[in-house]
Amino acid sequence: MFSWKPVLILVVVIAGLIYTLPTFYPAFWPYKRINLGLDLQGGMHLVLEVETQKAVESTIERIAQELRSTFKKEHIRYLEIDRVDGSKISVKIAEGKDMEGFEKLLEKTYADLRLISKTKGDGAATYLMDLPDKETEYIKKLAADQALETIRNRIDEFGVSEPDIRRQGEKRLLIQLPGIKDTQRAKELIGRTALLEFKLLDDTHDIDSALKGSIPPGSELLYQVDENKETGRVKKIPYLVKKRSMLTGAYLTNARVQIDSQYNEPYVSIDFDRKGARIFARITEENVQKRLAIVLDKTVYSAPVIQEKITGGQARITGNFTTEEARDLAIVLRAGALPAPVKILEERTVGPSLGSDSIRKGIISMIIGGVLVVLFMIIYYKGAGVVADVALILNIVLIAGGLAGFQATLTLPGIAGIILTIGMAVDANVLIFERIREEIGLGKTPRAAVDAGYSRATLTILDANVTTLIAALVLFQFGTGPVKGFAVTLSMGVLSSLFTALILTRSVFDYLLINRRVKQLSI
Repeated sequence: MFSWKPVLILVVVIAGLIYTLPTFYPAFWPYKRINLGLDLQGGMHLVLEVETQKAVESTIERIAQELRSTFKKEHIRYLEIDRVDGSKISVKIAEGKDMEGFEKLLEKTYADLRLISKTKGDGAATYLMDLPDKETEYIKKLAADQALETIRNRIDEFGVSEPDIRRQGEKRLLIQLPGIKDTQRAKELIGRTALLEFKLLDDTHDIDSALKGSIPPGSELLYQVDENKETGRVKKIPYLVKKRSMLTGAYLTNARVQIDSQYNEPYVSIDFDRKGARIFARITEENVQKRLAIVLDKTVYSAPVIQEKITGGQARITGNFTTEEARDLAIVLRAGALPAPVKILEERTVGPSLGSDSIRKGIISMIIGGVLVVLFMIIYYKGAGVVADVALILNIVLIAGGLAGFQATLTLPGIAGIILTIGMAVDANVLIFERIREEIGLGKTPRAAVDAGYSRATLTILDANVTTLIAALVLFQFGTGPVKGFAVTLSMGVLSSLFTALILTRSVFDYLLINRRVKQLSI
C-alpha cells in the first residue's frame, strides 16, 4: 500500500540538505548561501533625514521659472519675480492691463497658488503667493517616498546583499547595509542628490564682476572642480551660468560608462527619451556657438561649445573621472535624482571581526544548548529520545535550508530564535511521549499507545505552535531589522518542528511497529 508520508519526508529532507550545503561548501548547487545580517558580518547602519522643505522650495522655484516663461508668451510685462522666505513667490507688476492679464492668468492657469497678500504702491502691485498647506504636505510626503525608492534603486545597483531600507516616521529613512566595506563610497552614492541640469552660460555679463559679488538677475555663479590625481591639488574654475535649466535628468533613460578612445579616459554616456531628445536637439539648434554647461548638484562638469544641432538624444559627461567615480555617477543618474537633499543623522559601522565574534558565541551557545537537550532526551526517554534527537537535528537543517532557499537574513536575534526552536521542538515530542507513556500505563499495546498519544497531543501542539507562529508573523510585519531576524527563524522553526514532531517521528514509530514488528517501546 502506497503511503505519501515517506515520499514527503524524503523530499523535504533532501531539499533542506541541498539548500544547506552551499553555506558550508560554496561549490554546491544551487549556490544559495545563508545571508548574514549587519550584526554578524559587519556593515553600515545609517539614519537619514530627507530635507522635504527643500522639495517645496524647488517646486516654488520651478513655478517662478514657469511664470517668467508664461509672461513672455502671454506678453505680460512684470517688474520682478522673486522667491521669498524659500517657499513664497513675490510678483511685482505695473498697474493696468498687465495686472489684469496676470490676475486672469492666476485664476485660469495657476489656481493652485494661494494668494497671501496684494499690496499697491508707486503705480505697481506686489502679489505674495505660496502653495496651500495640503499641497505642501503632499509634496513633502512624495519627496520622502521618492527618496526611499531612489536610494533603494541605487543600493540595488551598487550590489549590496539583503539591504534593509525602510521609512522611520515622516521624513527619516533607516538603511542597513550588511557586508559593505567601502563605507565612504556608499555614503556618497546614497547621499548624492544627482540633479542633472543643462544650462547656458551667461556670456553677456562679466564674470570678474560676478566674482566680486555683482551677479546679474537670472544668473548664478557655479564652479567646476578640477583635481590633479597625481598631486592632489584642487582647482576651482568659475562659470557664470543662467539659472534657468534648459533640460534636466528627468528625461534620462540610460547612463553608462564608456572609455574615450582618444584619451583613454572613462566618461559617462547618457541617453534621453524621445521628448528629451527633441528638447536637446532644439537647444543645440538654437544655441550654436554658445557654451552649454552640464551641471550636476550645482557643480559644473563640463561646458562645451555647441558646434551644431545634436540629434539622436545622446550626450556625454566628462570630468577627469576614475573608472569607479564614473561607475558611481552612472548608477545615481540611472536611479534618478533625489527630490530633496538628505542628511545623515546617525551612522554606525560594525566591523567584520565583531560580527565573526558574534557568530562564534552564537554557535557555541547553540551547540551547548543542543547537546544538553539531546542528552536529556536520551536519558529520560531512552530509544524514543534518540528518535526525537534525530528529528531535532533535521529540524535545524530544515531551518538553515529555509534561510538559504528563501534568501532570508540570519541575524544575532535570529540565532536566538533557532535556540528557542530547539526547546520548542523537543517540547512537542515531550507532550507526545508523555501521552504514550500514559496509554502504555493503562495497558494498551505499543501501536495503540502511539496512535492515542499522537491523536491526543496533536491538537495541543497545533494550538501552541499556531499562536506562536501568529506572534512571529506580527513581529516580522511590524518589527525592525533585528526583530525581523528573530521572527524569520522563529517562523521557520515553528513550521519545521511541526513537520518533524507530527509527521517525521510518527513515521519512524509506524515503521518500527508495523514493518519491524517491535513488541516493546523504549520510552
